Amino acid sequence: MTPKHPPVMEFSERSRAVFKVIVDSYVETGAPIGSRTLSRRLGNHLSPATVRNVMADLEDAGLLYSPHVSAGRLPTEAGLRMFVDGLLEIGNLTSQERIDIESRFAGTDKNIEAVLEEAGSALSGLSHCAGLVFAPKTDSPLRHIEFVSLNPGRALVVMVTAEGVVENRVIDVPADVPASAFVEATNFLNTRLVGRTIDDARAEIVGSLEKDRNQLDILSARLVEAGLADRAADADSGTLIVRGQARLLDDVSAMTDLDHVRALFTALETGELMLKVLEMTEIADGVQIFIGADNDLFNLSGCSFIVAPYHTSQSDLVGAIGVIGPTRMNYARIIPMVDYTAKLVSSLFD
Repeated sequence: MTPKHPPVMEFSERSRAVFKVIVDSYVETGAPIGSRTLSRRLGNHLSPATVRNVMADLEDAGLLYSPHVSAGRLPTEAGLRMFVDGLLEIGNLTSQERIDIESRFAGTDKNIEAVLEEAGSALSGLSHCAGLVFAPKTDSPLRHIEFVSLNPGRALVVMVTAEGVVENRVIDVPADVPASAFVEATNFLNTRLVGRTIDDARAEIVGSLEKDRNQLDILSARLVEAGLADRAADADSGTLIVRGQARLLDDVSAMTDLDHVRALFTALETGELMLKVLEMTEIADGVQIFIGADNDLFNLSGCSFIVAPYHTSQSDLVGAIGVIGPTRMNYARIIPMVDYTAKLVSSLFD
């Protein structure tokens, strides 16, 4: 799954200068820009008539279009792709932006769910777009599992993987579970799970519950079953975390129309994007950029997706992180932001 690219156009210095100003103006305002304004922004080095000729050539090449008769010009999605592929000067994050991202992970104590949620929130806040984090089903062997009582009817399952990643789940349990049952359930699972995945050991554990029902306290058995059932509920789906979804409505006019945004909301809510995101990160390294309707990920015009994979210290793919927003997002600023956040998340798996 790779972005479709427009034909390569040979840019003269004049065309490059005009096109860059048009794209910069589009990112800044979302409004079309005319030849007189362009001429002024270029320091009057090119007359409005010359600018109009250059714009006509760019329009013939499919890189610009006019939303209204006699209006200024806007870049097409193919034009944006051309710009990002060949003309974009990617900036570096400021020290403050790095600090802002890093501070979001302070105190998460390697709880994977907290790490991913903070990563999505950080990207949404800094990019002013929606932040997306995808984590597929984990098959990592377990080092330790423990049940902790929270209050009557609720318990915390703490799982530590072989890589040292901590995953916490709150589950519903019988209200009358005594403290001894939590210890017994913890010991029961640790003797059967350490060094194995829950999926690998599930059949054996279920069989042991039947065989040892008389030896294992009935409430302890129900505690184990509740933990396994919760794990099985989302074992195949993975996790899609979306933060800042409302930001997609902030600039709805630049994202074609509300129907497209609603369709995107539906895709996010149903989680149908998750497998596509995972497929995309498996076949490409580094930051991937999908712009408008030329991206197979959404098949929607008016929005773009910037995504990067994150890995374990052994370079195994864990998931993907990125932002989705209007096609006029600030690519030069957001691309390094996504890249840095993905690398930071990867480092937490070391």
